[in-house]
Amino acid sequence: MVTGLLPGCSKDTPSGPRIGSNSQIVADYESKRRAANAAVAEVKLRAAATDVDLGGGVINTWTYNGGLPGPLIRVKKGDVIRATIQNDLPADTAIHWHGIGLRNDMDGVPGLTQDPIKPGSSFTYEFAVPDSGTHWFHPHLGTQLERGLYAPLIVDDPTEKADYDIDTIVIFDDWLKGDPDATLAGLKKNGMGGMDMPGMDHGSMVMPQSDVLDGDAADVTSYQGMLANGRFPTAPVVVTCREGQRVRLRIINAAADTAFRVGVPGQKLNVTHTDGFAVQPVEGDAVLLGQGERIDAVVTVRGLTRVIGVGEGRSLYAQVILLPEGAQGPQEDLAMAQAVEKSTPLRLSDFVAAESVRLASKSPDVTHDLVLGGPGSNYEWTINGIAFDHAKPLEGALDFKPGQRVRLNYKNDTTMFHPMHLHGHTFQVVNNGKPGARKDTAIVLPKQTLTVDFDANNPGQWVTHCHNVYHGESGMMSVLSYVES
Repeated sequence: MVTGLLPGCSKDTPSGPRIGSNSQIVADYESKRRAANAAVAEVKLRAAATDVDLGGGVINTWTYNGGLPGPLIRVKKGDVIRATIQNDLPADTAIHWHGIGLRNDMDGVPGLTQDPIKPGSSFTYEFAVPDSGTHWFHPHLGTQLERGLYAPLIVDDPTEKADYDIDTIVIFDDWLKGDPDATLAGLKKNGMGGMDMPGMDHGSMVMPQSDVLDGDAADVTSYQGMLANGRFPTAPVVVTCREGQRVRLRIINAAADTAFRVGVPGQKLNVTHTDGFAVQPVEGDAVLLGQGERIDAVVTVRGLTRVIGVGEGRSLYAQVILLPEGAQGPQEDLAMAQAVEKSTPLRLSDFVAAESVRLASKSPDVTHDLVLGGPGSNYEWTINGIAFDHAKPLEGALDFKPGQRVRLNYKNDTTMFHPMHLHGHTFQVVNNGKPGARKDTAIVLPKQTLTVDFDANNPGQWVTHCHNVYHGESGMMSVLSYVES
């Protein structure tokens, strides 16, 4: 068992014994979440190299159960997921259940909450699911997400009143030319000025730019294209429906290095949820989604209806088509994508949490600043001046106790946006005195500060990190650490 799991005092623990992932306290909290009669969803997953057709030729990559995206897991709030993964990859792996407030020892962070799953072996994740919403799962190890290891996880609320006819999952992704590990290694070797490896174009070349992201939109340019539900826009997934149906879109950004501007040309998105939690419904021509973020939005089928995601700053797009019987039109329509690209998207400040999901009004008991820095000369991205080291995960850990209200100030000192994700919890954005959206991932713009609050109600050792895979794997990650009272 990795040492990061063990509770106890150390020189890195200034305020008391840490509550480790295998602590009895973690087990006790899980017992409170898990009803005696909870339904158990048995899931079998296999991570392996697979040939997949992206609509532009067959490629070999890594998938769950042979598909890209991987298989949908759909359960009800309060259910228990028992998921066994067989690792048939040529590398260690693990699964992070993104957006789920699950028990800490099931969070899937090797070196902190579990040992990695070795090639040829298996591991069973078992946890109660406390919150409904649109979530997903993926590895938390190296650049494996970039290879296609991701899948949706939908948690239904049986008490929710449905104001739509059908729902459809749309997962946007960026698809890299070449090997992502080599791309990351090149970034670390050559820094931001390196020019001798695919995808590293900083220096004399102009990087993708975005007005809504206030500057640089990406670090890597060698993307073959954008995907929606595992397909390029030339051969999109087509969802059969009926004219006039109201469709709940569950939209997930699973990309490694790309934010998406998402819209449905010809009508507005009625956004109802952010990262699985209800907001006061708001309409917009498009919405901006950073890596790891999700929204739910309702649209109406009006002939051939396109759900388009434009890679921010890239002028590359992906789409899913909603097609009623008898409707016609070209599968590709560049003008439609350009209309989304030129639209004004909804952003974080436009969303207000629904009253039913707002945190109780309370002043923070603990406030932590997380200063985002980088890149260094060797492509180090840091939090509070420290590049995360998997061998020393608790260096720079930020402490608090169960039951406290915790405030985080993400202070972005860099010239690039960072979609910051918090494991095991949902925070509420502090939005100019308004109850901002409930989320687990949010964009922090360059030279700006994002303030969020959360309740310390899920003990353990949890990471917060940038969900740009290349930033997170180059050090922009830190541990939020529960300590005993």
